[in-house]
Amino acid sequence: MTDTDFDVIVIGARCAGSPTAMLLARQGCRVLLVDRASFPSDTLSTHLLHPPGVSALRRWGLLDEVIATGCPAIDTYRFDFGDFTLSGSPGTTGSPVAFAPRRTVLDQILLSAAGQAGVDVRLGFNVTEIAVEDGRVVGVRSQRDGRLVTERAAIVVGADGLRSTLASVVRPHAYQEKPRLLAGYYSYWHGLGMSGRFETYVRPERAFAAWPTNDELTVVIGGWPFAEFETNRTDAERHYLAMFDLAPDFAERLRSARRVSRVVGTAVPNYFRTPYGPGWALVGDAGYNKDFITAQGMQDAFRDAELCATAIVDGLGGRQSMPAAMAGYHTARDLAVAGIYELTTELATLEPPSPQMQKLLLSLHESRAGMDLFARVNAGATPPHELFSLAG
Repeated sequence: MTDTDFDVIVIGARCAGSPTAMLLARQGCRVLLVDRASFPSDTLSTHLLHPPGVSALRRWGLLDEVIATGCPAIDTYRFDFGDFTLSGSPGTTGSPVAFAPRRTVLDQILLSAAGQAGVDVRLGFNVTEIAVEDGRVVGVRSQRDGRLVTERAAIVVGADGLRSTLASVVRPHAYQEKPRLLAGYYSYWHGLGMSGRFETYVRPERAFAAWPTNDELTVVIGGWPFAEFETNRTDAERHYLAMFDLAPDFAERLRSARRVSRVVGTAVPNYFRTPYGPGWALVGDAGYNKDFITAQGMQDAFRDAELCATAIVDGLGGRQSMPAAMAGYHTARDLAVAGIYELTTELATLEPPSPQMQKLLLSLHESRAGMDLFARVNAGATPPHELFSLAG
């Protein structure tokens, strides 16, 4: 049995874990970051980073690295509802554009930044057990070279996704849960010119979208209500390709492009989990998850990383008690996402908009300011209540 002491252990080294570890280390914490995967590697993801997420990269000094990979900027969000289209800018003057870096690219940049900050990074590290003593999480255990290795810390952070190992042990309180609503599938296409646009198409019981990413590729994603999941899953590719004919102009553009990857997809639950307890914390999808129709998972992870890292530093440094600091993180997270959670889960049903919503959307079409507002809300740059206040 080998023991090593750290201030913080972070489980999961992707877009929630690496930033959390990096920010803690930059504040002087001794941090161990572990992941069972090797890097660079891919993971199922929409990987659209709206302007608020881009702002985080800029604060951390990492945006130039993402731009240097050749990932194109996205300055226009276009929403085609069939009878009319809204087209607006998703950001602000300070952060006007989005990017959609592949996870093979972004996760490696984040991981490298954590290492450069002084984090002890261990890949291929499979957490086999969460160490708990007297009801408090005190570390993690893993089998290495035939030995059981225990790494101990003042706090263990689960950044390991919706199937979090840590969450499965500590069993956090879940609330505002909603079932899986949308079955979504995507693949990559070459030769589909996007000209800096994010495009989405809303049709009866179908929605699909496209945006540019690295290597001159375009993500093309679409989905149907979860009620069709079992029926369609045996031939998801056929159903995926068929939906594009609902927008003939887009289908024609797609026929001139070439699909370069297989079709992959999933459906996810919607939930909040209490993100802290004795000796533990949760960030990213481990603590909060919503449908991918608004593609906000990565910037949610970035926000959680900043909030959680600040709370841990305050707790470890004695500026607040750890429970008070983590309670502040919990409150701030929930306040930040309450409106977009409800909007996202409503959109994910793919049900027709109410007459009031239809009237609001048509009114937005009449002005550039209105279309910009709609784009910013969908990007998470403006709270939804600012949009719905226009409906009276």
